[in-house]
This record gives sequence, C-alpha cells and structure tokens, in this order.
Amino acid sequence: MTYLHNIGAYFLMIAEMFRKPTKWSVMKQLILKDIDDLIIGSLGIVAFIAFFVGGVVTIQTALNIDNPLIPKYLVGFATRQSIILEFAPTFISIIMAGKVGSFITSSIGTMRVTEQIDALEVMGINSLNYLVFPKFIALMLYPFVISIAMFLGILGGMAACVYGGFSSLEDYIVGIQMDFIPFHIAYAFIKTFVFAFLLATIPSFHGYYMKGGALEVGKASTTSFVWTSVAIILLNYLLTQMLLSA
Repeated sequence: MTYLHNIGAYFLMIAEMFRKPTKWSVMKQLILKDIDDLIIGSLGIVAFIAFFVGGVVTIQTALNIDNPLIPKYLVGFATRQSIILEFAPTFISIIMAGKVGSFITSSIGTMRVTEQIDALEVMGINSLNYLVFPKFIALMLYPFVISIAMFLGILGGMAACVYGGFSSLEDYIVGIQMDFIPFHIAYAFIKTFVFAFLLATIPSFHGYYMKGGALEVGKASTTSFVWTSVAIILLNYLLTQMLLSA
C-alpha cells in the first residue's frame, strides 16, 4: 500500500507542479541557475565517461571478432550501434541519476528540513512550481548532453581502434556509416526526453516529501537514485519494445 500511495502522490505532485506558476522574472533566474547546475555542471563527467567507455566498447568488439573472415569495418558498425542505441541514452542517464538526482534530492530535502519550503507556502508561493518546474525545464536540454556523449563515445572508439591497431581509420569510418538508420537517433532522443522527465521529478519527489533531519536527507538521496534507476531501466525496456520491435 505504501508503494501505491507514493505512486499516487508522485502523479499528484506532477499535476501540482504546473499549477499557479511563479512570476516569469523569478522563474527565469531559477531556470538559468538549474541549467548551470544540472546540465553545464554535468558535461565534464559525461564527456570523460563517454570517451573512455566508447574506447572500451571498441576494444572489446574488436577482440571478439578477430576472425579473419569478418570484415574490420564491423568494429565501427558495432560501436556506433552500441553507443547510439544504449550506452549514451541509458547508461549515461543512470550515471546522471546518481549525480543530478542526488543533487536535486539533497537540495530540496535540505530546504524541507530547514523549513524553507514551509516559508514559501506561507508567502503564498506554489513551492512545487517554484522548486521542481525549473529543474524540469532545465533538463529538457538533456538531449544536448546525450548528443555530446554520442559524439565523444564514437570519437573515443575511433581513437582506441586506430591507436590500438585493431583496424584502420578508413575501415572504422566505413563501419560508422554502414546501414545507418536515422530513426535510431530519433529513438535515442525520445528515450532521452523520457529519462530527463524522470531525472527531474523522481528525485524532486523524494526530496520534497522527506521527513526527518540531516541523516534522512542522505537516505532520501540514496532512495531517489535507486528508484530513478529502476524507472529508467523499466521504461528503457518498454520504449525499446514499442519503438524498435514494430
């Protein structure tokens, strides 16, 4: 019953988030601050992980298809498919659930503990719109982060492939271009928008409705990471089934 109660409270929170909007002059500053914290602040770790994991994917692919009858350009093809379809949208989103999700939960949870949310309510401000909506809008730029992860993942794969001596640059580029289906990019970005919504709302829910003190803020951050990751993996399965199996 607790799970059902939390699911219901989550959807009610989403509905409340769009009611009684804060003045645009105030909201604009909140959105810009959240873009800086959530998007720009995440570029470094995303770029680092994408580049090196792209290299690892390429090395493992090359080592597993070392049969001389298999053409070398399949290394680039397999790397492209792995990064665009799964690694960039899903794997990066789970990492972001730890980084961004914990930040959102701890910041809102701290406001709850220090009664700043109660002060907003007393002033007649819709605290959910004030706190959660800017994060939701900021994370609509999340596909920009994923596009950088895709590019750097393929670039890292190219560097590992060429400098590791697994295949030539020409073969790798041929593999990247071979049988490219543009819908795969659309599929990746559809998933990315859904995951961005989860990254904005689930950690906010756990921060907003937490009870207790400083210790409970840490527990809420851990719980939000777990449930955000679970939701991302479940929706990843459902979206893949709906979008690619047709």
